[in-house]
Amino acid sequence: MMPDETAALPKTRIEYLEELGDEMVRRGFRVRLTLPPGLAPSLHVMNPDASALAENILAEEGADGWWYWWSWAERIAPVGDVPAVADRVARVLAVH
Repeated sequence: MMPDETAALPKTRIEYLEELGDEMVRRGFRVRLTLPPGLAPSLHVMNPDASALAENILAEEGADGWWYWWSWAERIAPVGDVPAVADRVARVLAVH
């Protein structure tokens, strides 16, 4: 049996951020992919009902795979569970 030549290539950091961005937009949040020169790309997510409620999310690969991270260097969840990540981000950015 031949190896599957159509196996998916690993995703890039930007693709992971875009995937989360698409999910956040579906939930009504505003997003912007930021690509600062010399720094890691991030996803800026903002609550449209309270613009002060915003956060930059990163996607980083470690020894145990790819994870989404808060800007304050705390892990959110593995990239394979975008709905769970979106739930956590939405809770943090919710108007209380």
